[in-house]
Amino acid sequence: MKAHLRTYVSTLLVVLLGSHALAAQAQLPDFTELVEEASPAVVNISTRQKMPARGQSQLMIPDLEGLPPLFREFFERNLPQVPRNGRQPEAQSLGSGFIISDDGYVLTNNHVVADADEILVRMSDRSELEAKLVGADPRSDVALLKIEGKNLPTVKLGKSENLKVGEWVLAIGSPFGFDYSVTAGIVSAKGRSLPNESYVPFIQTDVAINPGNSGGPLFNLDGEVVGINSQIFTRSGGFMGLSFAIPITVALDVANQLKETGKVSRGWLGVVIQEVNKDLAESFGLDRPAGALVAQVLEDGPAAKGGLRVGDVILSLDGHPIVMSSDLPHRVGILKPGSKTRLEVMREGQRRTLNVTIGALPEEGEPLAMPRGNNGAERSSNRLGVTVIELTEEQRKSLDLQGGVVIKEVQGGPAVAIGLRPGDVITHLNNQAIKSSQHFAQVAKDLPKNRSVSMRVLRQGRASFITFKLAE
Repeated sequence: MKAHLRTYVSTLLVVLLGSHALAAQAQLPDFTELVEEASPAVVNISTRQKMPARGQSQLMIPDLEGLPPLFREFFERNLPQVPRNGRQPEAQSLGSGFIISDDGYVLTNNHVVADADEILVRMSDRSELEAKLVGADPRSDVALLKIEGKNLPTVKLGKSENLKVGEWVLAIGSPFGFDYSVTAGIVSAKGRSLPNESYVPFIQTDVAINPGNSGGPLFNLDGEVVGINSQIFTRSGGFMGLSFAIPITVALDVANQLKETGKVSRGWLGVVIQEVNKDLAESFGLDRPAGALVAQVLEDGPAAKGGLRVGDVILSLDGHPIVMSSDLPHRVGILKPGSKTRLEVMREGQRRTLNVTIGALPEEGEPLAMPRGNNGAERSSNRLGVTVIELTEEQRKSLDLQGGVVIKEVQGGPAVAIGLRPGDVITHLNNQAIKSSQHFAQVAKDLPKNRSVSMRVLRQGRASFITFKLAE
């Protein structure tokens, strides 16, 4: 009886475990149909760039004939190869792209085709077509190409804003030149900001992306393109689980502008902002660390004309909360120059609403206006541990300041702890614009204890807010 019972229990466990495995397998997505439908519209992109020919006076190539085999092999491996036919050597790069219209418009990354003299697009049937660069936008890393053709296969375009963290996504591309490689993963995060990439709210995924995937499509489970695979975070040069894609909504807006005008225009406020940490939030009267703290306002810029001031914390734009300071450039960048926007700011402990007319982001390399400051007998504050003096007339003109003081000496105390240096210019203390050294001494004397206090400091022309606390 016991033997039959053990057999029954064992059989039941096998059935249950098998059912559990089948249920888990049933929950995993099947990408086969998606890949079959989407692959024909995905292309491989290669470029050629003519390298400058070097004359004999610039590069002397030794005669390798007659050298011992070991030495000849070393030189052949390490010397640049010069074609015997005298033609200039060419550099090649490999990337991916996808066709968005049946008449031959192709999206890819700017860095895939940058500085190319010739762009070749290889289709899924192995045929090659020469592509023309319609336009490129380095700031978003998007490029629009055009190939000749009719009734070409196209991808379905989705809406990246509908993506959810944890959702399955799939990439098709040519990593290391291996055409039509398929990798899958999930959306790890949305709205990521990367260094020097202020105008793209990247989609972060754990899809395996490697060199050659750049410019390729990122699909959702409905077979719609939701992004362009663009960058990876890596310490080794290969995939490490952090991949970043340009949202397709951003890419299409760029592509449409490139197609219509050949360039991309973006909204611009004319401010320098910084993150609001816990101490800054406390010093500005915020209940939590959120928003974008205005550290500089550029003279005659849109923000200055709209009444924005240094020390304002921007909490929302047109009703969209600004949680991280990096949220602001994304929101402003998609606005059209000349459009009106509504900013909610925290100023001196009170919420205010400002109406600002958005300007046009200056072209790269175009000089910006100087930072605009706000509203000198030597003065010292033993509580802060600094000796300050008035700014000279020349300093005020060069920094465009009406007030402020310059640190002559750092004696100790909080000044040392927060890293103040001689030559630093203090323009604000405890949310007050410093008008003179006497005013600075009075504000410093009345500073609260055991509470975060903010200070705006200019160092080498760049402004930032720092915080400190005074002990009892």
